[in-house]
Amino acid sequence: MKKSEIYLAGGCFWGVEHFMNMIKGVVCTEVGYANGTTENPTYAEVCHNDTGHAETVRIIYNENEISLETILSLFFKIIDPTSLNRQGNDVGIQYRTGIYYTKIEDLPVIEKMITQLSTDYDKPIVVEISELQNFYLAEDYHQKYLQKNPSGYCHIHPELFELPAKATDTLTVREPVE
Repeated sequence: MKKSEIYLAGGCFWGVEHFMNMIKGVVCTEVGYANGTTENPTYAEVCHNDTGHAETVRIIYNENEISLETILSLFFKIIDPTSLNRQGNDVGIQYRTGIYYTKIEDLPVIEKMITQLSTDYDKPIVVEISELQNFYLAEDYHQKYLQKNPSGYCHIHPELFELPAKATDTLTVREPVE
């Protein structure tokens, strides 16, 4: 197995984690806080203080089963990439969208996918793209939250949770989020 990782911020991390866990080839996920200015922040600090952290999902995947392109294609289907610091009812800098990489060789793939995505929108794409600066695990009760609380809040439309089961490694980005 050839493991790789990518960190995705897409609003509330509960739904993003649940969605990504359903993709064949994703080995594991963890939710946490990324690319902020404080060490070991709590959820309360991220929500109420100016920590600069984004709610983020760490995704470990098997490159032999799923590509970064397919993961990003699926990610783009569950976010509004033109919405700044907001996804669904969640508003604030901690709910910004972002792609944080750990391998510089992932950057051209990410940039290509963003360029392709931008052709589907009239507004600018505001997904933050940067190297991962830091990542702190969220509290235990946030991990696998929607598995433990199936009726918990999620900004992702329920029908979209059918996509991971249908995903193949040839999926392309073409349907903008409504």
